[in-house]
Amino acid sequence: MPSPSSDSPRGSSRGKRAAERPPSRLRLRRKAHTPDAPPTARPEPSDAPASAAPVAPPAPTRTPAAEPAVTRASEPVSEPVSEPAAESTTSGATAEPTPPVTTTEPEATVHDGPRRSLLVLWLGVLVVGAVALGWSALSGAVGDIPALGDTSAAPPWLDGAGAAAVVTALSWLLATRTAGRAVVSAGLALVLAVASLLVGGRVLPTGAAVMTCVVGSVYAVMVTVPAITGWKAMREGLVATLVAAVTAFAAVGFEPTVAIERFEIVSLLLALVLVLAIVYRLGAGLHGLGRRGLIVVAIGLGVLVATLAYAELLRRYGAQSFVSSVLDFADSTAARIGAFPRPLVVLLGIPALVWGTHVRARRRQGWWFCAFGVAATVPLATGLVSPDTSYLEAGLRAAYSLVLGLVLGWLVIRVDLALTGPKGRGGRRAEEAGPHRPEPSRFAEL
Repeated sequence: MPSPSSDSPRGSSRGKRAAERPPSRLRLRRKAHTPDAPPTARPEPSDAPASAAPVAPPAPTRTPAAEPAVTRASEPVSEPVSEPAAESTTSGATAEPTPPVTTTEPEATVHDGPRRSLLVLWLGVLVVGAVALGWSALSGAVGDIPALGDTSAAPPWLDGAGAAAVVTALSWLLATRTAGRAVVSAGLALVLAVASLLVGGRVLPTGAAVMTCVVGSVYAVMVTVPAITGWKAMREGLVATLVAAVTAFAAVGFEPTVAIERFEIVSLLLALVLVLAIVYRLGAGLHGLGRRGLIVVAIGLGVLVATLAYAELLRRYGAQSFVSSVLDFADSTAARIGAFPRPLVVLLGIPALVWGTHVRARRRQGWWFCAFGVAATVPLATGLVSPDTSYLEAGLRAAYSLVLGLVLGWLVIRVDLALTGPKGRGGRRAEEAGPHRPEPSRFAEL
């Protein structure tokens, strides 16, 4: 039987199928994005019989392309009632889509660093351990004075307990700063420290001292923050030196039995490997260096390797007259001013740390320059390990090295600004007042 035409009273079968079918979601979405399109309405057929159901008046404008036929009351057709959009279509006008409701969820509070209670706890452990080490060192220094006697003598176990507390706190702080597993790192450090104190011998205390020097030296570099001006960069050098000094007392607290040259070289190499692995992530890999950064890193590695190799070769194979003249000069200088500064700290470690923190305020490749700061923090952390070195001599050596290194680092910053920075005092002040590279706070995760 042929389908009725559009002129028949029953209407076309195509129109009926369009009326029974719910409107397409894609069509509704398109209509929602085109607000200028007039709303479509179902036209009233001209040949409707008197028995037809009342139909809503049509809209003023209608689109012929979307004209559905009206369902007759004389021919009951089951209409879908599951969707409200279909009912509104058969009632006479196309329902406009409801705009999606966007629910705004409260933003989660972002904590800049670890929880304050945890940070205060571990900083308190670090301070308590440092105080215990200071008391033990002071009692050992004044123990030979007859007037004081044994009134200020510290318990024999105090230096070991203070060293264990310091290395555990430094391990937690370093792991927190570098997005590591803080609890695991602190637990391993505590186990090794306690084992070295209980078992004793030569291997475990020496290993614990090496671990303390490496962890403390790397954390002394990681705890620094970007410095906008040269004076703030020098302040970061002081902060790193303070952490290295606390590490030096903790390393002595384990009472290691070492050959001082081998101990320093092993600690420096391990600290350099660890800090380069961390900086590789913070500095966006080697491709984040650029040509200038590659040149500076190559120069730093060359100075470090040349200094270590030259000192070792000079000690083993150098001419006796030349070696004697160098040692005589160092001894005469130490006799006049109390100590001789460390060349590696003055020429590479402190300047690299000061300049690196200044560059980090503008470019993250400054992390690569800061990595060579371990050339300063490791010698400072191992300065008390030698049994022939007194506390006064070690303190003077660190002070002289720090002052000369800070002066050299400040000069490097001035040369860098003169070559690559804005010209004139006003341009430099405008750059210092402008926006800089953001970085987390001192104890937050990098």
